[in-house]
Amino acid sequence: MGPAIPPTLTGPSGTNMGTDYFFSDKQGEQYRNEGFVVVERLFDSSDMARVDATIRQMMDQALSGGDYSKILELEPEALDGQRVPRRIFNPYDQHETFRALAHDSRLLDKIESLIGGSFNLHHSKLNMKPAKVGSAVEWHQDMAYFPHTNDDLVTTLVYLDDATEENGCLQVLPRHHTHYFDHAGPDGRFAGMITEDLSDFGKPKSLPAPAGSVIFMHCITPHASLPNRSSRPRRTLIYEYRANDAFPIYYGEMTNLAEATFRLIRGKPARFARFGGPRPLIPNVGKYTSLYDLQSRSKAEMKA
Repeated sequence: MGPAIPPTLTGPSGTNMGTDYFFSDKQGEQYRNEGFVVVERLFDSSDMARVDATIRQMMDQALSGGDYSKILELEPEALDGQRVPRRIFNPYDQHETFRALAHDSRLLDKIESLIGGSFNLHHSKLNMKPAKVGSAVEWHQDMAYFPHTNDDLVTTLVYLDDATEENGCLQVLPRHHTHYFDHAGPDGRFAGMITEDLSDFGKPKSLPAPAGSVIFMHCITPHASLPNRSSRPRRTLIYEYRANDAFPIYYGEMTNLAEATFRLIRGKPARFARFGGPRPLIPNVGKYTSLYDLQSRSKAEMKA
């Protein structure tokens, strides 16, 4: 089942961090109505310093060794003549620092107040968005990549740096988390991004916030981010949590790959699947590739 759950954490004052971090009714209502809620500075500077040191250590070790392809992915554009990482794969399984953060009560109590007390980790990743060359992420809905029997999945995005519009903070399309947009290219294959015109569906909302802030986003909320051409990085640590009775719908290789990162977090395994939410979109996927490569390839095909 994966690594053991870390011991109980302590907060900045050294006190035991218990179950005192649930969302307020107002915050929960915003999540249900808008499809997201932002909590500024949920994690403090000491938390961010530990994560920063871990990232630097992991990158140095990966890039100084041989094959780094199972650890990280590089930006296609060089920075000062050198390729730089744009994503670290599955950080939860790669280092204790990321496991500790994924089990932190400040995070988990809020997840529990959204989808109940029995949930697991569906996957984790770390998007680097480095200064000057950070790649854009096109508009998409997370659960278009991994259909489930219900939509009680929450994407949490932890800003590791101050995030602004200039360095590519997250953008969302509020109130559109109850239906799917088309993600198919001209050939009917899954494009990894929304392929229909969004101009008639409201104005996107940018979500700038300081380092340590966390965005809690419904798994069907449309979102994107602009490229980072600023002089400052915008790293984001992502954990996808799902209710234990939300079971994956098999549609090929990507389902098996996603289930390899399943980790029980709170509660007990479900005996029965629960069905609910909008009818899940089933992607017609060819060969598995990263979100960045899939979106880039799809854009090129649609322009051809």
